[in-house]
Amino acid sequence: MSRGAISIATEIPGPKSREIAAKKEKVVPAALGTLAPFYIAEGEGALVTDVDGNRFIDFTGGWGCLTVGHAPKRVVAALQDQAARYTHTDFTAVPYESYVLLAERLADLAPGASPKQVAFFNSGAEAVENAVKISRKHTKRQAIVVFEGAFHGRTLLAMTMTHKAVPYKAGFGPFAPDVYRLPLPNPYRNNIRFEDFERMLVSVVDPHGVAAVVIEPLQGEGGFIVPADGFLEYLRELTAKYGILFVADEIQCGFGRTGKFFAIEHCGVEPDLITVAKSIAAGLPLSGVIGKKEVFDSIPGGSIGGTYVGNPLACRAGIEVLNIIEEEGLLDRAAAIGRIIRERFDEMKGKYAIIGDVRGLGAMMGMELVKDPATKEPAKDECSAVVGECLRNGVIIPSAGIYGNVLRMLVAAVITDDQLNEGLDVLDAAIATITN
Repeated sequence: MSRGAISIATEIPGPKSREIAAKKEKVVPAALGTLAPFYIAEGEGALVTDVDGNRFIDFTGGWGCLTVGHAPKRVVAALQDQAARYTHTDFTAVPYESYVLLAERLADLAPGASPKQVAFFNSGAEAVENAVKISRKHTKRQAIVVFEGAFHGRTLLAMTMTHKAVPYKAGFGPFAPDVYRLPLPNPYRNNIRFEDFERMLVSVVDPHGVAAVVIEPLQGEGGFIVPADGFLEYLRELTAKYGILFVADEIQCGFGRTGKFFAIEHCGVEPDLITVAKSIAAGLPLSGVIGKKEVFDSIPGGSIGGTYVGNPLACRAGIEVLNIIEEEGLLDRAAAIGRIIRERFDEMKGKYAIIGDVRGLGAMMGMELVKDPATKEPAKDECSAVVGECLRNGVIIPSAGIYGNVLRMLVAAVITDDQLNEGLDVLDAAIATITN
């Protein structure tokens, strides 16, 4: 089967993928499950070719790590150059310029007039945990407030902050103390009034003991939920009232995915701290905390860091990612991709009653599947079936949501219109197949 970009020559998975899978069963824990049943041989842009020669359109973008696509030539060249020079020193042992240059670029890009500084780490969870450490040290308070639907990582504190129990938390307790969860104003599923929110906050924790409120400006794993209009601005005012730090978790929604470099820019809010990871280095392990200099100035020397944090290979990749985003106009491209996806999703919503809601910002779009438009009962099994049907027909698409009933787009901003529409055609046909 061959349409355009998609080319399926074997059954899925093919014989070579099945051979690797048999080895995996013996040596890799089953807890490390995979979305795709096949194994990659090569990736380019928004396309993935497996070991059997089948070519797929990738809507996962490496779980949101590949804004600039698979194996961008400029990043590959930068990595080759850096690897030939040195691969590691630990910045706190022998520092290197690329760390400083990348920090400078991100500090300049961060929203707001306050001077910014940047500390690098390895993973998104590390960035979140360090943002909490920094907030607690700066405010001399302990409590952390997060939201329903949040995903902040899988390490102990970050896992505590994450909402969804299965598979991320079940059986892994006890959890970290002093983390409090509040409902998120969700236009599709609740009618929380802003004026009630402060009362809810006070009912669960003394605001004067809260170090930080951590929020995704657009929830990722929680189901691509965009907070109700005006909520982020309101939350900024509320945190300022009580001396609480506002931490924007931009790990999935940052780096141009929404059509602006940071999703928080859509509402004009200046956070105290921003966590970044995923697309920061085209898939290499790198994360960071961008924050107001006055906040970082209160943290003593040696209190944050790590052996591999801000490694030179990833920093070089990160600089090249920024160059690509800026020089190739990927913010505008993400906005254009978003318009195409929204138009196609809205068109599908008009045809299929199973699609309850279409939402997102820029290219970060999702659709929520429900069994009944009136009751909004989540259609988890149907969502899984659509994902499977897409995989069999050449499109890798991820799901999300507390109930596992949201299809989400994390496509690379370098995808072509033809590739995007070809993939969306497959999704449309998959929904038709599953619902008929």
